[in-house]
Amino acid sequence: MKPAPFVHHAPRTLDEAVAVLAEVGHDGKVLAGGQSLIPMLSMRLAAPAHLVDINGVAGLDALTVDEGYVRVGATVRHRGVERSEEAYAVLPLLRQALLNVAHPAIRNRGTTVGSIAHADAAGEMPSIAVLTDAVIEVRGPQGSREIAAGEFFTGPLETELAADELVTAVRFGRFAPGTRTGFVESARRSGDYAMAGVGVALTAAEGTVTAARASFVSVTDVPDVLDLTPVLAGASAGDIASRSDDLVTAVREHVAPEGDIHATADYRRMLAAELTRRLVAEVMSR
Repeated sequence: MKPAPFVHHAPRTLDEAVAVLAEVGHDGKVLAGGQSLIPMLSMRLAAPAHLVDINGVAGLDALTVDEGYVRVGATVRHRGVERSEEAYAVLPLLRQALLNVAHPAIRNRGTTVGSIAHADAAGEMPSIAVLTDAVIEVRGPQGSREIAAGEFFTGPLETELAADELVTAVRFGRFAPGTRTGFVESARRSGDYAMAGVGVALTAAEGTVTAARASFVSVTDVPDVLDLTPVLAGASAGDIASRSDDLVTAVREHVAPEGDIHATADYRRMLAAELTRRLVAEVMSR
């Protein structure tokens, strides 16, 4: 199929982009990488009358590393974040997760911020946003505002973003010293949407866990965080196995997957718990 007819807008400044969105309202969609939007247009799952292409807007293509965060602009490609050695040095979880996003061709074009704005719970980056306590930077006719990632996602493909607003950047928070991270997912084929996935952040002091958090892919309605500290606090690499049953139970009780043609809800729940158990053990072994 082909997309329904639309008007293409190519603003050159952020003010111009905001003005167009304010004018077209719910009839408009923002286009950055387009790796989620274009397939939806082609299948006519979305039929906006206006596309606001922000690729020519100056200042949205910056990736910066600061003392407390990694800031990714709205038009920075997945590949740019994945290959940034500066970002990897302070927040390796970004690369760990991005290596699981679709295929290299998709990562060359798709944007990290766009994935978060799309708010698909089957996407990797929304889960990383909540796990890192990211801040979503938003611009609209009333000015700029910031939204905590934990409050940004309101439902499947739904966010706090108004129709006349766009996300200009996401600031991924850096973890406390002594934190180790990991990400893993399972899909039927490489590059497919995951049947289940998990990212973990374990903070340790003197070889034992002091804090533990996890977020999930494809098994929750909206990205959220499971605090595993009550289960893993005080554990060392040598006795993680003794916490396995409690860890698996905590994950199974937290996730709420839905079944489809690829896997039943029960299978996804089991898979999420098992992936978490294995990943925690692997991260602690490092």
